[in-house]
Amino acid sequence: MSDRAAILLLALLLDALAGDPPGAYHPVAWMGEAIGAAQRAVRRYAPEAGSGFLLLAGGTIALAGMTVSGAVGWLLSRAFGRLPRLPGWLAMALVLKSTFALRGLGRAAGEVRAALEAGDLEEARRLVGWHLVSRETSSLTASQVAAATIESVAENASDGVIAPLFYFALFGLPGALAYRFANTCDAMLGYRDAAREWLGKVPARLDDLLNLIPARLTALALGLACVITGEGLKGAFAVWRRDHGRTASPNAGHPMSAVAGALGVELEKVGVYRLGEGGRPPGPDDIRRAVNLMRWAAFLAVGGMILCAGGTSGRLRGGGRKGG
Repeated sequence: MSDRAAILLLALLLDALAGDPPGAYHPVAWMGEAIGAAQRAVRRYAPEAGSGFLLLAGGTIALAGMTVSGAVGWLLSRAFGRLPRLPGWLAMALVLKSTFALRGLGRAAGEVRAALEAGDLEEARRLVGWHLVSRETSSLTASQVAAATIESVAENASDGVIAPLFYFALFGLPGALAYRFANTCDAMLGYRDAAREWLGKVPARLDDLLNLIPARLTALALGLACVITGEGLKGAFAVWRRDHGRTASPNAGHPMSAVAGALGVELEKVGVYRLGEGGRPPGPDDIRRAVNLMRWAAFLAVGGMILCAGGTSGRLRGGGRKGG
């Protein structure tokens, strides 16, 4: 087995056993703090800056952060490569684990599901807004809360799980950490409000570019996972083909429409998009089914990455040492 393949498997195992580290020790939290500090610095030192300056500043934050994150990944790879094989694998897997949140995503969705099953709509609204979506949730119906949760599970299966693992399989830790910084930068700056309209444009477009392949890979894996889970295989591919372009994002519609078709539900963000039109309104149990589908899709995608990593990655030890 190649080193990257072993590290991918170890990272999945660590995620399943331990989940995410506390925020104070989480590299993604550190990235968020750095991005927040950069944003505050722009506001402090250039409060009246025009769109051109903000566009440049946002691009600089994203690209400089990706460069630093990639460099840290390269240094860690070199350092861990000098360890004996098993400790080196484990150290790499610990860092890789910090770039994705398969268990955490399932747990957050499960909390929303539990609140809906208990009939506590207010708590379900609070939880979905706290953990999973940025939209206003105070007026959502129970079905809309379930839909928002399923949409988030599907979208985050791509950019929160499969994409960082995809970039690790290709480029080792530098790729996974650089991707995670770009995605975090978009999550914090990529909004169309007065403060971030121009500052977030480059991070948002960069994130779109980086997710072009992972989003489609995720939709494919979600469709194939239907064979294992017993969900609607034909529906997944039919609705994916029909509805993937209905979202403003060039990527989010791919996994979300595949899940809508697989579950036979309609996922609607009121006034924005409707995926799986004609399907039934989703309920709490559909959240469970979506999480199950997401987990199997992640395993299938990682299986494909392991096959690729087995043929392309070098060893962590010895003269031909490479980044991952």
